[in-house]
Amino acid sequence: MQTITIKDVTIGEGVPKIIVPLMGTTELELLKEVETVNALQPDIIEWRVDVYEHVENLEAVSEMISNLRGALPSTLLLFTFRSHKEGGNKKITDEYYFQLLHTAIRTKNIDLVDVELFFEESAVKETVKIAEENGVYVVMCNHDFDKTPEKEEIIYRLRKMQEFGAHIPKIAVMPKSVGDVLVLLDATHTMKTKYADRPFITMSMAGTGLVSRLSGAVFGSACTFGAGKEASAPGQIPVTQLRSVLEIIDQNI
Repeated sequence: MQTITIKDVTIGEGVPKIIVPLMGTTELELLKEVETVNALQPDIIEWRVDVYEHVENLEAVSEMISNLRGALPSTLLLFTFRSHKEGGNKKITDEYYFQLLHTAIRTKNIDLVDVELFFEESAVKETVKIAEENGVYVVMCNHDFDKTPEKEEIIYRLRKMQEFGAHIPKIAVMPKSVGDVLVLLDATHTMKTKYADRPFITMSMAGTGLVSRLSGAVFGSACTFGAGKEASAPGQIPVTQLRSVLEIIDQNI
């Protein structure tokens, strides 16, 4: 499996990289939050733009990206609009979803962009192409808040993301039992040892799935999400606690 180095962060080796979301709804909230989150020294900061009050104004989004870049000159910035169908805050048209991503990419003030797998294939592939032309890395993802798919389906989706050109495939699933967490971890290990040619991210959500957020160094997930001022998904724990456990595991494997 190849690693990816963006600026001075190498993804796919050593301790899983920590991603922390920004969940502010206004410019003022975001600028205050980014100071708090950056002080936690995450590897990547994710802007969850679907909660931003001006998300339907492309000019305002571009300006906010510029402001965040100014506040984060060296920290990696991941731009994410989580669709409503995958647990996001706002419903928008598919056309505007891609317009928004393309606008963010073309600012060249982001390092990574989140692209959901289950949109029209040609639009997803076009977005990957635009990202590559502008030096932006693609985190391609799928979120299932209802269940944990079968192992083979989890692997199929991750491999499909690789085929579509994702630099970092990602899947998050909801466990109904401890057994579901084992399914996710087994799929992660199999993906790493048999199919992955690039870093990827997996997680089982909620409290039951917390172990999956901590054990990436063992099973193969290259990044994990921690809560800064506010969590963006069920099961995220504070960054300081997360980093402590990740380092303990890394020192003992």
